[in-house]
Amino acid sequence: MITYKDLANYIFQDVNETIEDLEKRFPQRTLPLNAEVTRFAPSPTGFLHLGSLFTSLVACKVAHDTNGVFYIRLEDTDTKREIEGSGEQLITQLEHFGVIPDEGYLGNSEKGIYGPYVQSKRAHIYRVCIKYLMEQGRAYPCFCSHEQIEEIRAVQEAMKVVPGYYGEYAMCRNISPEEALNRIKAGEKYVIRFRSLGNHNDKVTFHDLIRGDISIAQNDLDVVIMKSDGLPTYHFAHAVDDHFMRTTTVLRGEEWIASVPIHLELFKALNFPLPNYAHLPVIMKLDNGNRRKLSKRKDPEASVAHFIEEGFPKESLKAYLMSIANSNFEEWTTINHSFDIDEFKFSFDKMSLDGVLFDQDKLNYFSKEIIASFTANDFYHRLVEWSKEYDKTLYEHIVSNEEYVTKILNIERGGEKARKDFVCYKEVYPIIGFFFKDRYLDIVKDGYPFNENMDKKVIKDILNDFMESNDYSLPNDLWFNSVKELGKRHNFAESNKIYKQNKDMYLGHVGDVAEMIRIALVGAKNSPNLHSVLQILGKEEVNNRIKLAIEYLG
Repeated sequence: MITYKDLANYIFQDVNETIEDLEKRFPQRTLPLNAEVTRFAPSPTGFLHLGSLFTSLVACKVAHDTNGVFYIRLEDTDTKREIEGSGEQLITQLEHFGVIPDEGYLGNSEKGIYGPYVQSKRAHIYRVCIKYLMEQGRAYPCFCSHEQIEEIRAVQEAMKVVPGYYGEYAMCRNISPEEALNRIKAGEKYVIRFRSLGNHNDKVTFHDLIRGDISIAQNDLDVVIMKSDGLPTYHFAHAVDDHFMRTTTVLRGEEWIASVPIHLELFKALNFPLPNYAHLPVIMKLDNGNRRKLSKRKDPEASVAHFIEEGFPKESLKAYLMSIANSNFEEWTTINHSFDIDEFKFSFDKMSLDGVLFDQDKLNYFSKEIIASFTANDFYHRLVEWSKEYDKTLYEHIVSNEEYVTKILNIERGGEKARKDFVCYKEVYPIIGFFFKDRYLDIVKDGYPFNENMDKKVIKDILNDFMESNDYSLPNDLWFNSVKELGKRHNFAESNKIYKQNKDMYLGHVGDVAEMIRIALVGAKNSPNLHSVLQILGKEEVNNRIKLAIEYLG
């Protein structure tokens, strides 16, 4: 009589190791008490999603806060969806944001003794475990074709029962080992399924570190655990890998909660201790008043590459994601005056239970604050690095003008009232471009936005007077007093308050005078501190620009 052990020995003739052998090859880790071993396990099927960066950031934080280990495992068993080079790209983008594994898959190499860390290279390990399950009668070959599976689903839909391959609908579940062996010897294609002992009318309860105890229907599906190509499915591979890589806590999106009953049953069947689970909130977006997951197809912000290309500092996106991870992070930043997430103590207790809406305004806030905290020198070098790849115009203007550009970036930098007008690096050139002669000429080629209600002769007289009288040696406060005096000479009030009280006596106020000078020098009504602009441009360039504006006024 053919037994499941005989069937297993035939199918896995090349497998001589046992699970006990694997336990010895991948021993328990020697780590401090309560140290966490966490992982990020991406598939090489496309770009790094914002939600994936969120998960990996939290996983890395949890491990390092407890003096544990964070590793990366590449889950590449879905060969049909794999995109060449995307695995390496994922690692590069994670490194950009400082999410660097202690061990695991590193793109073109691996580090650590619990590998291989690429699932397609771990086939033998999975085969050892599947052989064990088959020997126990908990796994069996399934010969159903795709068409037969569809027929089963159609019957279930017609009968309005729960769809899936289970119970009486599992056509190959009760095939004898002898029949299975004969069909395999005859060359029939097959997959291997897990024999579930569950009942979806009963509940199973597990503890989630974020959500507490969760009760959910037991698994009764005979899920595929090995495909016809010999590679495992996600459900099975993750159970084996998390055990033998000694993962203590599995962090992943809340969409995986429904799969937990399958995973619990697999761990139990393999006699593996359960890891802890923590299901993170999904990052959502409002669409016509309705919440939905960020879409790779619809939403540019779904891709981490979008934020890199826009030039958001890595610290700002990390700070934003940590504010999603822990509700007290934003308050912590105001007390500690730091946006360094390494200094912040993460807690599962402070994590939201529900999907969170992507908040561009909050990201912009963090980004403005963080850019404002850079030294001018640091900001300059970050701009050079970013613009070299993403903004050739900016790169060409700044790469050979370090001293000049650093002065520009240093305007109102530091102190309690530091400038916070830069959201991302992409906005830098539009804001400071006027400092470069070619950009200034391009801005004013179609004219200047002077106040149309102001007599052109008055504007010209003020600009001429300024050109002749401006003292470049004065500090900011004294210089502005000189602008007031300039205005008074041309019948402009020295403050807006005085002007409002006596409008009939004046042509305007000192703000109008400063605006005329600013427009002449910048080509716009807004600019960084005007005194600083003058100091950086220098007398010769300032006069050239004023003459050009006067010429425009006719």
